[in-house]
Amino acid sequence: MEETASPLMIEFLSWVSSRPRTYSEAMEAWQSHCPRQTVWEDAMIDGYIEITRHEAQADPKLALTAAGKALLNALCDLAMAGSIDFLYLVSR
Repeated sequence: MEETASPLMIEFLSWVSSRPRTYSEAMEAWQSHCPRQTVWEDAMIDGYIEITRHEAQADPKLALTAAGKALLNALCDLAMAGSIDFLYLVSR
C-alpha cells in the first residue's frame, strides 16, 4: 500500500472504481486549476489509473490499474481488520 495516499486520492480512486467512467466525465468532475490539488495528475503519475481508447469510442474510458486496485484493496483489508476506519478516511 502506498503510504502517502491522501484521503482525496482514495476518494478519487473509489469514485473511478464505483462504475465505468469516461475521460470527459472524470475531467468534468475532478479537474482543478489549483496547483495544490492535483489528484487527477497524481493518479496518472503514480500509475493508479489508465485511459484507454478504442477506434469505435468517441470518449476514452478511464479505469483503475492493478496498482490502483491494489491500493484500494489494501485499504479495505485494513478497514476490515479494524486497523483504520475507511469511511472516516474517505470522508475527510
